[in-house]
Amino acid sequence: MESWKRPYTPGPGRWLIIGWEAFALALLGWTSIETFELNDRGLRLLACALAAIWVFGTHRILQMGAYVGVDGLRIHGLLRSRTLAWAEIAHVHLHEAGHRIGRLHVPSGLTVLIECRDGTTVNTELWAQGVDFHSRPKLFRAVYHELRTRHLAAAGGKI
Repeated sequence: MESWKRPYTPGPGRWLIIGWEAFALALLGWTSIETFELNDRGLRLLACALAAIWVFGTHRILQMGAYVGVDGLRIHGLLRSRTLAWAEIAHVHLHEAGHRIGRLHVPSGLTVLIECRDGTTVNTELWAQGVDFHSRPKLFRAVYHELRTRHLAAAGGKI
């Protein structure tokens, strides 16, 4: 059985996100109760559904990130996880992410991007301005270097 390790500790900002989501779901519940004038049964059903969504979301938020193992890289996102063998990965590099709004380009910071041998790219959850690395830029660089080092070692240094 493969052992996966996240090469960094999650940032405290994740708990702010989890708290914000709890507040947003509570607000959604309150507005739903007021709008639809729910009875006791509807209230319990709504409360259970929102609690289940929050628990699932909290679990996924706490698990998000990049995990390394002997045979590859596992990326846990909010809704999906993906495992890549080191042999499938062509390059691990930094990417200057940005967004376009018409002609305006808004930079959003560095991310770690995985280029696969089949020509596809895979975004990671590693973002220099994200909740895990915003106040820890040295840790972001260290994680990036660890991913590159592991990839090179798995390829026998032939990259």
